[in-house]
Amino acid sequence: MALAGHDRGGAIRAELVARIDAMDARADRMATGEIADQLEAIRRIAARNGIGAAITVVHALDSALARGERGPLVHGWLGILRDAVGCGSDSPQAADTFAAACAVRLNG
Repeated sequence: MALAGHDRGGAIRAELVARIDAMDARADRMATGEIADQLEAIRRIAARNGIGAAITVVHALDSALARGERGPLVHGWLGILRDAVGCGSDSPQAADTFAAACAVRLNG
C-alpha cells in the first residue's frame, strides 16, 4: 500500500515540476495575473497533497510578484519552487527550511 502512495506522490511531484518548467519557459511572456493564476493552481495541488515546502515558496513568490519582481528574478523563484517540490520531504522542517531561504531572498 505504501508503494502505491509513493508512486502517486511521485506522479504528483512530476506534474508539479512539469507545470513549473512550463511556467519558467514562458514567464517572460506571461502577465503577472497569469503567473499568479498558475501559482494558485500549483498551491492547491500542493495543499491537497501535503507538500508544505511548495506552499511556502508559492506564498513568497506571490509576495515577490506583488513587489514588482519580473524577468530573471521570477526564474530564480521558480527554481526555488522546483527545488521545494523535488526535495521529497513533506515535513514541517522542510517547509521551515524553504521559508528561511525565501526570507533571505525577499529581504536580500
